[in-house]
Amino acid sequence: MTPAETRADSPPATDAAAGTASRTVTRGEGTAAASDRPVGTASAATAPAATAPAATVAESGAVTDGTRPADDIAVGRQDGSGATPSADGRSSRWRRFRWTPRRRDLAVLGGFLLTAVWVTSQIWVDPAGRVASLYSSDPAQVQFFLAHSVRVVLHGEFPFFTEQFNYPDGVNLMANTAILALGIPMVPVTLLFGPAVTFVLLVTLGLAGTASAWYYVLSRHVVRTPLAAIVGGWLCGFSPAMLSHASWHPNIISQFLLPFIVWRVLVITRSTRPYRDGALLALLVTTQAFINEEILLFTAMACGIFLLAVVAQRPATWSAAWRPMAKALGTCTVIAGSLLAYPLYVQFAGPMAYHGLSDAVRDYGNDIAAFFAPGSPTLGGDQRANINLAPNYSEENAFFGWSLALIVVGIVVWLRRELLVRALAVTAVFFAVLSLGERISWWDRELVTGPWEWLVRLPLLDAVVPTRFGLITSVVVAVLLALAIDRTRELDLPRPAVRTLTVAGLVLALLPILPMPLPMTSRPPVPKFITADRWRPYVGPDQTLVPIPVPSMGNAHGMRWAAATNLDFKIPGGYFLAPRNGNTGDPGRFGGRPSGMGALLEEVASTGRTPKLDDRQRRRCLDELRQWRAAILVLPVRQHHAEPLRQTVEQLVGPGRQELDVWVWDVRTLTDPSA
Repeated sequence: MTPAETRADSPPATDAAAGTASRTVTRGEGTAAASDRPVGTASAATAPAATAPAATVAESGAVTDGTRPADDIAVGRQDGSGATPSADGRSSRWRRFRWTPRRRDLAVLGGFLLTAVWVTSQIWVDPAGRVASLYSSDPAQVQFFLAHSVRVVLHGEFPFFTEQFNYPDGVNLMANTAILALGIPMVPVTLLFGPAVTFVLLVTLGLAGTASAWYYVLSRHVVRTPLAAIVGGWLCGFSPAMLSHASWHPNIISQFLLPFIVWRVLVITRSTRPYRDGALLALLVTTQAFINEEILLFTAMACGIFLLAVVAQRPATWSAAWRPMAKALGTCTVIAGSLLAYPLYVQFAGPMAYHGLSDAVRDYGNDIAAFFAPGSPTLGGDQRANINLAPNYSEENAFFGWSLALIVVGIVVWLRRELLVRALAVTAVFFAVLSLGERISWWDRELVTGPWEWLVRLPLLDAVVPTRFGLITSVVVAVLLALAIDRTRELDLPRPAVRTLTVAGLVLALLPILPMPLPMTSRPPVPKFITADRWRPYVGPDQTLVPIPVPSMGNAHGMRWAAATNLDFKIPGGYFLAPRNGNTGDPGRFGGRPSGMGALLEEVASTGRTPKLDDRQRRRCLDELRQWRAAILVLPVRQHHAEPLRQTVEQLVGPGRQELDVWVWDVRTLTDPSA
């Protein structure tokens, strides 16, 4: 595609100049071949995925704005800054000496890392003793999965299924985001410092790594202005949507592979080595599948919508793109399909498989007003003001604030003549509408039925939380903002005026959503009885330790106990997704088969009332303990409502004894079949 095809207002003379440009262009530290540039994407664009593409690459491989010859721009980017030397050359040489592209990149990456540390600072104070102030189950689940990675590496355990919780049924880990691609590389950290430290480290690196990856792709392939790439990367990594997930979901915020997946998808539209490029894409896709499949699906959908929007505007691009793209995607499908075939078989047809999400989350959607409010963990955010605008505080997947939302609309109007901007706008709107869910509402007032109502039952989409489509819109917004900053250099205004307008616009857009430290609260420590290995004389390899209350979605502390020992003991129950009734096929729900004892103790823990149990209830609870092959029941002395819980357990199995900081009931004589 020529510059004229991507910039509707480009004059013919400029197109001719770009058409004769060199087939390669120096990009700071290396030379990029024209064969690595996609067709039909207008700039070296990177398509939207949980993110989106952006910029304009001519056939020559040079980035052009339609007003300057490609050769001039290539020269201007030799020093990575786009600036030309001054008359005497001394100040320019001094700047290049003091502020090389490599040093600038390191400074930017360091800034992103410091921002991530600032955001997670409240949990870094005490990783094992601090947790998100609203929901504590998700971090406990992630820490359990990190401990599972240790067992995979050290003990060769099966990676895709475990019986270490929800014993004896077990849990299908491929269907529960076991984050093996994050947990396995972090095994040394988990062994040395524990899964709680690994959790906060992954959150920190996920935020900083995502921002850095987008900065790299934007600066090399999309925009020429360093500030544009910095702002675009920063917003991709620290948007309100990313911040809302940071306290709970490191698998969702670890999006550092996505910009490279998006870029490789665009590259294959004109690849001269489609089989090689397809293989590279397959490796990226396979790795991302073991981080988070939902985000990978979003990426594929976003790339597809973006490319369709490009082709719809310029049908001629399809004739040049379909052959290399078909070869590359075919190669990617064969390789990635081979690598993922067995894990996906376990996920969809293995033990404890399910199809479709729990009704508790299937209808999650954004309120339209959520796009105009600042996110809770931001400078201008207010948790109380955001009530009913999102399903909960861990799913604030929009929340741009009024100023940024209006500025983005203005950017689209301003740059509407560019094919790239129009395609990005279509992508952003498409996924913003899907993120509204099955019922579209304004300030919690239902308006109409949303299009998601007709898509929610489709294969794969039935396992998607619709509000998270807003993550795609967030990245598209970041790319549009980067493009706008880059295009300001073309304004027919004095440079001081342009700088003033740019800074003012950025302050207006980004100050209200400036990230703030994630709010944390204290959580109960792992009992010394567990950390001191005092449980080991009681619990055999095929027996379970039963935390009181029994682990569930609302109380996952027992999962943290097991994770602290690298899952050396099994537990019943837990927080996970599993089929409702049969072993496979039906929609998922949170938790395993219903437990009478679990429900009884959960009610006592929440109300503080001690029930009077009859013989039938005792027999049912004892049957469950036998099914779990329970060795001991453990109740922390400082557990909330510990005394009512102790009295209830004593009605079931008799008196216990205090050992260190817990009450212990040895029930082996009651549960051993040979006794």
